[in-house]
Amino acid sequence: MRSRSKVFVDTGAWIALALRRDPFHARALKAWEEMAESHARIVTSVPVVLETVTFVARHAARDVALKWKDSLDSITDFRVLACTEADMREAWQYYTRRDLHKLSAVDATSFVLMSKHGIGRAFSFDHHFASVGFSLVG
Repeated sequence: MRSRSKVFVDTGAWIALALRRDPFHARALKAWEEMAESHARIVTSVPVVLETVTFVARHAARDVALKWKDSLDSITDFRVLACTEADMREAWQYYTRRDLHKLSAVDATSFVLMSKHGIGRAFSFDHHFASVGFSLVG
């Protein structure tokens, strides 16, 4: 991975890091370590944080979700992107595309935010990111 590159972290990657029983946990840890070694600039979004907290609370426990949320404070060079009403309107254009079968609304907002902020790489296990032209980490 290129040094100091921005990497957008998707919900699935956060979940895999947070839950040891997740099938992608080992793969996620390895990718996270590689990003740390390359000093990648970690980026995510408000919708992704909310989706991750909700998933972890429902599939593990609320205290696990809160511990994960608190762990974000320890990440160096980390940014959480806001999602505006205009971003959401643009995201619906992705969401309604027939070639992106089963795309989530959160992923659609991620695509918009990544494009808006010049982020070309996603730490994700979701093929939709590659389908719209982003490089995958993980």
